[in-house]
Amino acid sequence: MNPIRTLHTRINLWYVLVVAVFAVCLVKAFYLQVIKHDYYRSAALVGQHKEYEIPAERGAIRAYDGDRIVPVVLSQTLYTVYADPTMIKDKDKTAQLVAEKIGGDSTAYRKSFDEEGRYVVLARKVERDKKEALLKLELPGVGAQNQDYRTYPQGSLAAQLLGFVNNEGTPSYGVEQAMNETLAGESGELNAVTDVDGVPLAASPDNIRKQPVAGQDVVLTIDVGMQAQLEQLLKGGLDRAKSTEGSAIILEAKTGAIKAMANYPTYNPAEFYNVEDGSVFNNSAAGMSLEIGSIMKPLTVAAALDHGSVSANSSFYDKRFIDIDDATVRNVEEDGGARQKDVRDILQYSLNTGATWLVQQMGGGELNSKGRVVWHDYMVNKYRFSKETGIEQSYEDPGYVPSPTDGFGLNITYANTSFGQGMTATITQVAGAFAAMLNGGTYYQPRLVAATIDANGDTHKTEPKVLAKGVVKPEVSKTVQGMMEYVVDNHRFSRKFDNANYSVGGKTGTAQIADRENGGYLADEYNGTYAGFVGGDDVQYIIVVSVIKPQIPGYAGSQAAQPLFGDIAHMLIDNYNVRRKN
Repeated sequence: MNPIRTLHTRINLWYVLVVAVFAVCLVKAFYLQVIKHDYYRSAALVGQHKEYEIPAERGAIRAYDGDRIVPVVLSQTLYTVYADPTMIKDKDKTAQLVAEKIGGDSTAYRKSFDEEGRYVVLARKVERDKKEALLKLELPGVGAQNQDYRTYPQGSLAAQLLGFVNNEGTPSYGVEQAMNETLAGESGELNAVTDVDGVPLAASPDNIRKQPVAGQDVVLTIDVGMQAQLEQLLKGGLDRAKSTEGSAIILEAKTGAIKAMANYPTYNPAEFYNVEDGSVFNNSAAGMSLEIGSIMKPLTVAAALDHGSVSANSSFYDKRFIDIDDATVRNVEEDGGARQKDVRDILQYSLNTGATWLVQQMGGGELNSKGRVVWHDYMVNKYRFSKETGIEQSYEDPGYVPSPTDGFGLNITYANTSFGQGMTATITQVAGAFAAMLNGGTYYQPRLVAATIDANGDTHKTEPKVLAKGVVKPEVSKTVQGMMEYVVDNHRFSRKFDNANYSVGGKTGTAQIADRENGGYLADEYNGTYAGFVGGDDVQYIIVVSVIKPQIPGYAGSQAAQPLFGDIAHMLIDNYNVRRKN
């Protein structure tokens, strides 16, 4: 065998073998890097993926200040510092470094590193400079996430109306909760990719799976100046009446827009966590129903007039009491004595007997099933008591109206409802009903939202929403307006109204407080209410106030609530361009 030829053969074999091996490696590399790229990339990220939600920027809440729109709630971006305990190598050193950069207790940080799970919060509301100083250390397993916190340029103004957002980002109470879907936007999705040491690669372009969509701004109907003055007047009125609790509302009669809504006691929404009694978070103006007392009487008069059961000139002989089955309805204020009285006197003297007589006329002259059904229809289907108004507030209380056909002692129960006992409503519901009664008969939904502003800056106005038409006839509205003006003209206010230029009307209410434990009513415990209006030829603003358990002599409606109404009415006339009579 030729040795040279044998050598060439071996070289050729080795060459073929090398080429074959190289080809196999090339194919394998192609397979791994191209065909199986996504699979192995995902496999490489197993253990380094951690999914987080990217909070959307929460929309601001704004309100009117005259013709301007100003912020009442804004968002401030702070940071939540977190840790993945499984990634932390030197727990003692890490705890010490975290404390040095952001403050806090290193012992508490060290303890949290022993918790189960892969996400523990170390600190909230960390400022940007401290967060950045910490992240520069590139500590394994330690990261930070931005979170919006609410700030309040107007301080504690309209606290219950606004609500708050807690430290976990959950909206609570008020507009914050009721309008959360609009304010919140849509959260994004974050794949928290880490390096081999567990350090989050927050800047990685692969880190964001879905971009967040910012929430919309909400513009409220309230005027911040009017709101501030209403809150001040409410507090002053309660102090004067030696009451610790009350509410007030100002509503536009022909739109349903609420221009101011106040409650006391109140709180600072920026420091909600310091509140010990959670009931202070509730917006009592919309969230607490009560027996409203004699402010129901104008509504009873309007129903009887509208139904045709009586006319404005109708009269009855008032014995100062009416026997209903085995019970007796009596007047409780100075009623002018036993004599013939007309419909206007029912409001002027606040006659319980007169209100009961009106329901009797709805039944054809006696209190019966027919009259109860008619009066129930007005209360529930026209004035919309026992139904939520739909106002943009959480935890609205629908109130209660008894059935006209089922129950015990229905005749005396319905006699009581004619003067605001035995049924309950919020002052927001009362304001909505009074607006419908006095604006010509259209029930506009009470509302707090004037518009929303989307991320593009486009404004979407909220139009007034009609919930019922034909509540009462227009001529009934005018008649009752005149009767309520007569009541104000003949009652004592510390400062008289300019009747030549402005229309001001109202009605007091003094309601016994129900004994919820033992039944019946509490002895010598009353709430005071007042419902009225200001305007020119037409009613412009509805005002309703409640004073809970005033501790001064006299009737709660006239001595506690009426002076507060007077203050509010003068404030509107003096400062807010109430239209004059022609």
